[in-house]
Order: sequence, then structure tokens, then C-alpha cells
Amino acid sequence: MSKITWKGGTLLGPLPPVLVTCGTMEQANIITIAWTGICNTVPPKTYISVRPQRHSYQIIRDSGEFVIHLTPASLIRAADWCGIHTGRKADKFAKWNLTKEPASVVAPPLIAQCPLALECKVDRILPLGSHDMFLSDIVAIDVEDSLIDAAGKLHLERAQLAAFLHGAYYTLGSQIAAFGFSVRKKRKKRRNRAGSAAQR
Repeated sequence: MSKITWKGGTLLGPLPPVLVTCGTMEQANIITIAWTGICNTVPPKTYISVRPQRHSYQIIRDSGEFVIHLTPASLIRAADWCGIHTGRKADKFAKWNLTKEPASVVAPPLIAQCPLALECKVDRILPLGSHDMFLSDIVAIDVEDSLIDAAGKLHLERAQLAAFLHGAYYTLGSQIAAFGFSVRKKRKKRRNRAGSAAQR
């Protein structure tokens, strides 16, 4: 398969178009961010990269806290709008009828309509160029109870999450495999003794 080489750029995807809340219950803002991900397991760490010119940047820098919300497809219009408009001029919660809920550890509110939220405390700020990275500890996770079965297993595939890919939004498709399937040993088929005996 032939390739064409371009200069370095930000072509990585799909990415989660997350809704990030900052501020307080009384004065909260929402910023939509695609530059995010998990960067460590123990302790659990994540990051968001934000342009210093953005309204939320100074709020997060001053408070050292924010909440990352996974965005369902039903909220993608709100997510797109919140990523384009500034919180200096609009109450984004009111604009999209989003409900504030108190977080368990941090001051910024949860968005009730989002199925899963990561409460974060900033560990350090890394200036990278166009963006500063807020490297942060995940101090709590808030999960919609309808996504948890009777055995306590999380079924995030039920949340109908959205993805961002090269300037467009998509819904996640069907599962094609599970982690570790390539090295998992195949179960040996049990012989049907009754059937084997009948064939003798």
C-alpha cells in the first residue's frame, strides 16, 4: 500500500470531544476539548491541553480543578457550540438546558446529562506552544448507575458516546473484539461422552 508523506500535524483519531467544566456551582463554565487522554495508570492521571487565550484557561489555572465529561451523541450539538462560543459572553448551562450537579471532590459541577465524569486536580502545567497541558490526577469518577449491571460491571458501550475525527463527529460503532483476545487461549471443546459412545 503506497503512502504520501505530509509534514507533522495533529492527525490522530478518533478522539473524545469531552465537555470540561470548571469554576464553581455558582459560576461555572464549559469548554469542549479533544486534546485529552489517559497518560498514567497508578496513580490515575489524565490531561487536557488548552490555549491560554481561552476563557476557561485562567479559571482552571487559578482553581487547579476541572471535570472531564464523556459526551453522548445526544449532546454533540451542545458540545460543538460550547467549543466555539466563549463563556465570557454566554451561560452555556442555561443555553443548552444542562443540569448542574455537585461533584464529590472538586468544586466544578458535574453535567447531569453526561454518563461518566472524571473529577480532576491539576498536578502541573506544561507549556507546549499553542497549548498548555494541564497534567492532572483523577481523584474521583462519577458513573450513571444505569450503565452498571447487577454484578457491578460497567457497560460504557451503552452510553452511545460520540467521537471526533478530522473535523467531524461520529458515534462509536459495534464492538469488534475485546482487550487481550489475540493472546487468550481458546477453550478446549468438551467431548460428549454419550455421543462418542453411540458412535462406537
